[in-house]
Amino acid sequence: MGVAVPPARAVAVVAIDAGNSKTDAALVAADGTVLGTGRAGGFQPPVSGVEAAVDVLAEAVAGAAAAAGLPGVPRAARVSACLANADLPVEERRLTEAVAARGWGAATEVRNDTFAILRAGADGPLGVAVVCGAGINCVGMLPDGRTARFAALGQISGDWGGGGGLAQEALWWAARAEDGRGGPTALAAALPGHFGLASMAALIEALHLGGLDRGRLHELVPVLFAVARAGDAVAAALVERQAEEVVALAAVALGRLGLLEREAPVLLGGGVLAARHPELNGRIGELLAARAPLARLSVVTAPPVLGAALLGLDALGAPAGAMARLRARFG
Repeated sequence: MGVAVPPARAVAVVAIDAGNSKTDAALVAADGTVLGTGRAGGFQPPVSGVEAAVDVLAEAVAGAAAAAGLPGVPRAARVSACLANADLPVEERRLTEAVAARGWGAATEVRNDTFAILRAGADGPLGVAVVCGAGINCVGMLPDGRTARFAALGQISGDWGGGGGLAQEALWWAARAEDGRGGPTALAAALPGHFGLASMAALIEALHLGGLDRGRLHELVPVLFAVARAGDAVAAALVERQAEEVVALAAVALGRLGLLEREAPVLLGGGVLAARHPELNGRIGELLAARAPLARLSVVTAPPVLGAALLGLDALGAPAGAMARLRARFG
């Protein structure tokens, strides 16, 4: 995977984007040329420990170096790593130390992986991004280095929603509808029906006893949207709440950075938002227009490793032509 180049080409940036399921690395020259790319597995320091998790980054970086025809470990001017599970400043510091110890660059910066999505979708280091995938997160940044962010640690940090949260909420309402504790909703038939089961009781049993892998619950998110589209009030209320949560995050981040009353991009990423469900994304547009009328809303489709690489070139003061060349490489 990657593009071979003459060995004399110097590596300016080692860019890394690491999520829970996969890690991408790219070696980038100062003029924006991508020298090589590599991929490895998921980055999960809470599960494997920091050093083992950074070993996964090393595998991706080694793959990028091999693709570039470079012997051994690359030595760049800068390592720009956007990593999942770098949610708190203390975690960023620990991960920065661990990544810097690998010797891939003269300087190392670790950020939360949401910053990669923001920079991949923005023309410069300015704007706000909301990611709604398995969970939900939001970050914002300004060219002077100021940022806005949230802990994004789930319910303990005030978060609601994301694919996992929507699936759990849908199950809660469907279970109560079937046993009589709640009002009626088509979710009570649609959710078990998706797995070929006849009732919520059967679905609950399968989840509880292990007959159905809980990792498949993300499959219920499109079901929820389909039920909402058909006019179900309970499902529609969950979609509305998710839209309100996305806009609350974006508006607060814009406000912290003084961007509520000026033109600024608001980027949407993650599987739930990238699916462009009209019930959700359309409502987000309406609500955001009321709170931040100058915000420019769009969905990010570029790979996040592009954002990590652009952040590295930003730090090196690379010219606009280098940024354009880099973007052209990743489409």
